[in-house]
Amino acid sequence: MTQLPDNPSPKKLGLVIDLDTCVGCHACAVSCKEWNTGGIVAPLSDENPYGVGQSGAWLNRIHSYEVRAAEKSGTIDRTVYFPKSCLHCEDAPCVTVCPTGASYKRQEDGIVLVDEDKCIGCSLCAWACPYGARELDPGEGVMKKCTLCVDRIYNETIPEADRVPACVASCPASARHFGDFADPQSNVSQLVAERGGFDLMPEQECRPTNKYLPPREKSQESQNAFKNTALPEAKGGFLSWLDQALTKWDRTP
Repeated sequence: MTQLPDNPSPKKLGLVIDLDTCVGCHACAVSCKEWNTGGIVAPLSDENPYGVGQSGAWLNRIHSYEVRAAEKSGTIDRTVYFPKSCLHCEDAPCVTVCPTGASYKRQEDGIVLVDEDKCIGCSLCAWACPYGARELDPGEGVMKKCTLCVDRIYNETIPEADRVPACVASCPASARHFGDFADPQSNVSQLVAERGGFDLMPEQECRPTNKYLPPREKSQESQNAFKNTALPEAKGGFLSWLDQALTKWDRTP
């Protein structure tokens, strides 16, 4: 079986995902698919993508949950969108269960990767992962997972501002943040401290590097302002109507 690094990594690279601002647009999932289809884990297969019974490998998936304002309330308070990919755990069970050493955790930055030349497609790592973050590529027969775009974040041929995972670069709501959790002054460390960032399923004791920021409670004033705002008349088609509506809501005190 594969062993985890003996010494703590000098870096702890990972993501902070803000569940308050994520709008469930799937831009992160699509950009992840696009980048990694041509990256170090390429190809990510798509079986019968335009027909019945589509299947394929996606390294990032977005789930949605309807949340009620109170436990016994019958009304839906909000929809929470929950992106999920590999969390690059410190105590990664997917690594220690691998019989060939294909699944491993890097000493230098804590990123968990798969060496596809060693992977035999046994799926033990997928069964061991409590988050369901790994997928067996149906076309390649090997395990695929988020790499934090390791071929992008260290790529000195692209501008420094672009050396972030594709999902972070493409998020229109700035709900995804990338950085070093070993640095208490980093953007991700400060976000977790300020917003009460939490581990996903801490009872599993995997110590995931990635953190989530909880949705903020809606103020009664903002809910009333939204409900009492009159919608504009449809003039000039849907896009024109949407622009007027958003402008009106944005100006609501």
